[in-house]
Amino acid sequence: MLNYIHETGKADFLNGRLIFISGSPVLDHINNIPVGRLSGIVNHHVPEYLRRKQLPTYQTNCIEDWETKVNTIVEETVEQNMTFISGIPPWVQMYFDKLHEQTGKKIKDLFPNFSLFVYGGVNYEPYRRKFEQTIGKKIDSIELYPASEGFIAYQDSQKENSLLLLLNSGIFYEFVPVSEYFSSNPSRISLKDVETGINYVLILNTNAGLWGYNLGDTVKFVSKDPFKIVVTGRIKHYISAFGEHVISEEIENALMKAAQEQHAEVIEFTVAPQVNPSEAEGGLPFHEWFIEFDSPPGDLEKFRISIDKNLQEQNIYYRDLIQGHILQPLKIQRLQKDSFIFYMKSIGKLGGQNKVPHLSNNRNIADALKQFILNQ
Repeated sequence: MLNYIHETGKADFLNGRLIFISGSPVLDHINNIPVGRLSGIVNHHVPEYLRRKQLPTYQTNCIEDWETKVNTIVEETVEQNMTFISGIPPWVQMYFDKLHEQTGKKIKDLFPNFSLFVYGGVNYEPYRRKFEQTIGKKIDSIELYPASEGFIAYQDSQKENSLLLLLNSGIFYEFVPVSEYFSSNPSRISLKDVETGINYVLILNTNAGLWGYNLGDTVKFVSKDPFKIVVTGRIKHYISAFGEHVISEEIENALMKAAQEQHAEVIEFTVAPQVNPSEAEGGLPFHEWFIEFDSPPGDLEKFRISIDKNLQEQNIYYRDLIQGHILQPLKIQRLQKDSFIFYMKSIGKLGGQNKVPHLSNNRNIADALKQFILNQ
């Protein structure tokens, strides 16, 4: 925030109300050690100069049921001068939707002085279009890269989207090239040997006791002086049922490009392989996309073709499998409104720090979402 104020000269957001949409700050004690959700723990460390303007109240923040909590947050904030909002994008979107349902107003009309959004946990870009449509204007944003294992990086400039890697907070970083990750003896290099433009799996050694710990995230360096990164996805979230090695960055880029071309707005999505399709589905395996739209494309078939083309351009393995008739082009299943909210609620992971995986190498999520498919 101080970097933002220094660079932009904008500090008026500190004059209004601030909200950190997070998990419960209630802590348990195990062997006399306080234990809780990361976002809840962070709530105990909000600086005093921000706490005076902070919402929701502590009592509301302690509500465990997410839907009850969001409804209560709406009641506490709807009449306030909200200027700064922070949280994981899909759950902040849920808060905005509840506000709109109650008032019929866009966020810019409800909170005319709202000017800064701080987020982390997921890639904001797939949500940005829907977000700004709900707000009614573009908004400045700051991306953070926090994890339970340590605070890793943050966006230090509005002029670029990369994140400044924190080198003085008790973490020694190592990096495994994604191309080697699944080999028996992958390289594990330190900062001095990294290269820009290569996807790495992030490995942590920390003064909290982690040693050679695989965080599960993939990052790419865009600068080495200073060390700046972009988060490209999760090594645990990928599709490689046939050796295509499709990762989150490729999936999200393909979707965003198609959405811009077709003027579609996506609420949430996930992708899974269909390894054993029926003859009616074309016989050959394919990637099955489950998408919940706020504003669907005018031509779903053109949208589907655009995503597949974009994905082939990014991933040569996927392209070769399509052209070699090992895979058929992807298929899209349109989902009902609030499908992902219902799904996350059904597995006890609605709200807080929980995130919907955007791709997986199995069909657990896909099979659970079948009940929400719209008739087409």
